[in-house]
Amino acid sequence: MRILQLVPGTGNFYCGTCLRDHALARALKADGHDVSIAPLYLPLVMEEEDDLAVRRVFFGGVNVLLEQRVAIYRRIPPLVRRALDARSLLTWLARHRGSTRASELGPMTVSMLRGESGRQRGELDRLVKWLQREPPPEVILLATGLLVGMARRLREATGAAILCTLQGEDAFLDGLCEPHRTEAWQALAARSEDVDRFVPVSHYYGRVMVTRLGLSPEQVSVVLNGIEAEDLAPAAASADPPVLGYLAHMCPSKGLATLVDAYIALCRRQSCGRLRLHVAGAATRGDRAFIAGLRRRLQGAGCGEDVRFTPNINRAEKVRFLQSLSLFSVPATYGEAFGLYVLEALACGVPVVQPDHGAFPEVLAATGGGVLCPPDDPEALADAVAKTLSDLPSARAAACRAADVVQRDFSARRMADDVAMLCREVTER
Repeated sequence: MRILQLVPGTGNFYCGTCLRDHALARALKADGHDVSIAPLYLPLVMEEEDDLAVRRVFFGGVNVLLEQRVAIYRRIPPLVRRALDARSLLTWLARHRGSTRASELGPMTVSMLRGESGRQRGELDRLVKWLQREPPPEVILLATGLLVGMARRLREATGAAILCTLQGEDAFLDGLCEPHRTEAWQALAARSEDVDRFVPVSHYYGRVMVTRLGLSPEQVSVVLNGIEAEDLAPAAASADPPVLGYLAHMCPSKGLATLVDAYIALCRRQSCGRLRLHVAGAATRGDRAFIAGLRRRLQGAGCGEDVRFTPNINRAEKVRFLQSLSLFSVPATYGEAFGLYVLEALACGVPVVQPDHGAFPEVLAATGGGVLCPPDDPEALADAVAKTLSDLPSARAAACRAADVVQRDFSARRMADDVAMLCREVTER
């Protein structure tokens, strides 16, 4: 089956959504499907060698922004547009400007969701022209519901079935300022009829989006996330002294400040002994002030000596980082649609402590190897960490059993099999 994935890139840091979609593409290709990825906005940043993404970036970030803000720009010559879509330029801008906040993107989000009626319709025309020169895809897989504005035009131009992954759109849309927040949700709901099947990454998130978009059960098929875990395995022994770890974007919404406050509370408890805190994950230019503030907070509490921040690690470094941990927590402040980092930690036999909301209860019920605590509560998180540390051998044994579950039930190959089954179903209809 010929499948095209449309995936927004980040340009300069690893993104869980991008890594998930790339793992899916690789597994689909290994099963014999003809798969390619078209990057949107910025180049993709992958942990593994990428031979599936086309070199061209569609809806290049600079052109999309200028089309939104400068009406006359839509008459700019194609040569200028192509120059502004250069991968080197987009990567440089992403690295030096930092990530954009949702609150800044309201008008453009609404415009993109309106598709051929939006200000970026010229970019959609260019994507369609490229598709019409290529072998036609049987299925187009949109990486996020924020792309559904393209669905109608893409289906009309190619005859392809349209699948759309749902993974975290609510947090982004709810971060928009009014009236754009309401307009974006309305546009997304209106355009949902152009999609053959929505594919939430967890049952929790499926329920969220069914409610918020008014989808019928027939429009939705859950496919639980999977990871490439062949190189992930438990370490021979747990670290001594113990290490509490975090691996996610170093930003407020992932709860890093909550974790730092919990660590400070733990350092003040004599029963916890000498506990280290190691933090890794994506960090952009825009995150520097937040990270610096956390460092000052730790130093002021006298807890900075045993804390380490390691931004933007590659795949091999990530494996070593996870295997060096005794315990893991990413106490996200919002209802996370899944949380791939939980699977990665468990695959390395590291017990996890996660907030009792979002998809975390679902993931831990399916895998074991972790405990839940009240969200947004540093003291409650500290209590859960201390309790786990008090019987770390038992917690580690449960996490090692969970590692087997991850390898069996949460692999990229299983995820690809489920997606391929949906592709066959919608194309046969």
